[in-house]
Amino acid sequence: MFRGSMVALITPMRADGSVDEKAFKELVEWQIAEGTEALVPVGTTGESPTLSHAEHKRVVELCIEAAGGRVPVIAGAGSNSTAEAVDFAQHAQHAGADAILVVTPYYNKPTQEGMFLHFSAIADAADIPMFIYNIPARSVVDMSVETMGRLAKHKNIIGVKDATANLTRPLHTKRACGEDFIQLSGEDHTALAFNASGGVGCISVTANVAPRLCAEMHKAWRDGRLDEAMAIQDRLVPLHDALFCETSPGPVKYAASLLAKSSDHCRLPLAPVGEASKARVREAMVSVGLLN
Repeated sequence: MFRGSMVALITPMRADGSVDEKAFKELVEWQIAEGTEALVPVGTTGESPTLSHAEHKRVVELCIEAAGGRVPVIAGAGSNSTAEAVDFAQHAQHAGADAILVVTPYYNKPTQEGMFLHFSAIADAADIPMFIYNIPARSVVDMSVETMGRLAKHKNIIGVKDATANLTRPLHTKRACGEDFIQLSGEDHTALAFNASGGVGCISVTANVAPRLCAEMHKAWRDGRLDEAMAIQDRLVPLHDALFCETSPGPVKYAASLLAKSSDHCRLPLAPVGEASKARVREAMVSVGLLN
């Protein structure tokens, strides 16, 4: 159920900064038509830090409604407040999400025991499958393999989105958490290498603008067409690079605007993407074949 090419959805916004619900639903429809295998709304790429709680919940509801059960919805439910994360998790459960994605608490810098207690409390409070989102570059804390192994024993904690870019990590995670623990890459560049080490898919930023290529890459990998999968991977590298030339989701929202899928607006404190970065994104999209 949770495998292959998954998209960390942007949240389209109008020029005034309000959520563009029509554009969001159209984006979901396009993603499914292009082969995306799961939708992940209101993660970091969806600008969850600057959405109000009401907006956050509304975007989750819109995603579930637009998906209509055709592909799984993994709702972002993270917060550096355990009580807030519980609220988001319970809302996602009642709204009909298939799973939740909960990031390691940022800014607070909890200990390993603090992270264990945080995720355990959320998993106890909402009866919905949970993915741990481990992204040290954003949250400043790195969940250890040992802590993840402890958490994997909880019936509701089923996997991880690993954005460490450490390709030894999935090997150790598999040993600590078991073969059934679902490991998803959170880093586009390492998607295939991560799969080779025990992963089963990627929650992708690039899939926002190249969903068909990302989906075809993962399907080729699963089917054993390794040369084809690696050829697509190589083709996508310049786009992966460009979409992180400034803080995400700035570049990917600009890329989406070039495809008329969203405005390029991000909420402050993210600044508008610079002209040099825009040129780099456009050039990468042309090279990949997404633009003429």
